[in-house]
Amino acid sequence: MAASEAEDLLRRVLDVLGCRDHGAFLRRLAGHHEALGFGPLATRPEKVSRWKRGVRPDRYTEAALAAMLGVPMEQVRAMGWPHWLRLALVDDRVLLTAPWTPAGALTALEHLGRPDMDRRTALFSGGVLAAATLASWTAAYPADAVLTPGRLRVTARSAGLIEGRLAALRLMDDEIGSGETYELARAEGRMITEILRTRSYSEAVGRRLWSAAAEASRICGWCAFDSGNTDLAEAHYMGAVRSAASAHDPVTQANVFAFWSMARYSDGDISGALGHVEEALRNAIHTGSPRMIAMVHARASRAHAKAGDLHASQRAEEAAFTAYDRAGHLDDEPACVYWVSRAELHSWAASNASDLNDPRRALTHYAAVTTPREAETYDDDAYPRSRALRLSREADAHLSLRDVDAAVHTADQAVQAIGGVTSARGTTVLTDLRTKLRAHQQLPAVREFVDRTA
Repeated sequence: MAASEAEDLLRRVLDVLGCRDHGAFLRRLAGHHEALGFGPLATRPEKVSRWKRGVRPDRYTEAALAAMLGVPMEQVRAMGWPHWLRLALVDDRVLLTAPWTPAGALTALEHLGRPDMDRRTALFSGGVLAAATLASWTAAYPADAVLTPGRLRVTARSAGLIEGRLAALRLMDDEIGSGETYELARAEGRMITEILRTRSYSEAVGRRLWSAAAEASRICGWCAFDSGNTDLAEAHYMGAVRSAASAHDPVTQANVFAFWSMARYSDGDISGALGHVEEALRNAIHTGSPRMIAMVHARASRAHAKAGDLHASQRAEEAAFTAYDRAGHLDDEPACVYWVSRAELHSWAASNASDLNDPRRALTHYAAVTTPREAETYDDDAYPRSRALRLSREADAHLSLRDVDAAVHTADQAVQAIGGVTSARGTTVLTDLRTKLRAHQQLPAVREFVDRTA
């Protein structure tokens, strides 16, 4: 735990309480300490200074502080010091403290639909959200029918129309990018939330509506992540997980946890990522979808590669390809895994190899992306962001092997591929590649590329 985090959180808590100095804060805390039967509390200002350096208060003082700030002790225990202080700072506390019921999920969705959600960064760290989610997940209640007299009834046809709009958003994200798609997905989420709140529906239709709410929130989470705002992505993923629990649909549950795991390992939280992968796999197996199962194993392989674990990464890779070997026609698979292909698996395996400092193996997998097996084809034009990311990383692998000409040639293709697609990840990877290429600016081709892409 970084001392700077504790210092920042305590400073914010003092601001919320209106305490100008440590002494005033401790005198106020001492009142709660005594009221709880814990006796007098020393009010020397250096006590707070120690807490700011990362020293945890004793359990009685922490309980008094939680009582003063209105934070339940179960959340104090679940989140630990100083993370639980965040619950006293922001309205995002509902994402953690709302009950794991359809009503609690609706509360979370309404919170995520607020106008200011897209204009600020969530204050929860992803690791805290991940741990709290997995701790509560198994106690979630699935949704029942809502048959309230006087309310309009949602039909199965209406649910299908909503699902079709979400399918279109997924394709729009592929071709246009996350920047524009985020706002559209938020609008869809608000509409679905309003339907869940104000209409009647059968249990079967209700489960589809909750699945749609989860998917809208997942798309928001993915778009926020791809746009570089991981904290905001985590908040949307929490809303997606709560909605998925109400849907009680293994496809939705597996998909949400699989996508959330990507945010976790990208943020360095390997343990949290693998915990989400485990939950995703448990649900994916129930779907019977080879593509879904392959995708989850591929997420695990990426997490292990990020951790530098070669053998675990390769075992998960093999499991992914083995699962995909059983895949049939796309029409037989869940709609949300339309993008999972053998080429995508090779692209992930190549990224694993690069993370594990094996650029030659990476290039072998990149070559396999453009060499379709049997009748399977890969439409690069449909996935310009993925193509740009892959080519940028392929260029980096060439550069690692000191093949500068091949690196520049491939980097040129990446620049052309990204085109008008908005993706902070794609832009960041290209920027990092340009920085590495600058070390070879004595070569005319490199100078021309760097100048042209400035």
